[in-house]
Amino acid sequence: MPSQITPSASTPRTDDELMDLLIQRLPERLQKVLNWLREPDRKWVRIPAGVLFMLGGVLSILPVLGLWMLPIGVMLLSQDIPFFRRIQGRVLRWIERKHPDWLGLPANGAAN
Repeated sequence: MPSQITPSASTPRTDDELMDLLIQRLPERLQKVLNWLREPDRKWVRIPAGVLFMLGGVLSILPVLGLWMLPIGVMLLSQDIPFFRRIQGRVLRWIERKHPDWLGLPANGAAN
């Protein structure tokens, strides 16, 4: 499990570091579940869960299901599928540039 990450403006962050920062902003119970799912040996749980979340996002017209499920599905599948890893990396870099507060980082002075 990741320890507290100290943000530094001078060193570029990896996608995993950015994801850890984002997860740290979630409620503790959800943090534990996501960190458990992100462990390498949880692949056989992570892939079906990611697919189900993405299907739930596509079926967002139904009650309970919604578009909120798509990013969770992408995040879970990005651990194992390079295509989703690239999508996640782009989104995390965009968040780091445009909304650093979402990651708990200080504003870098850029216009939002």
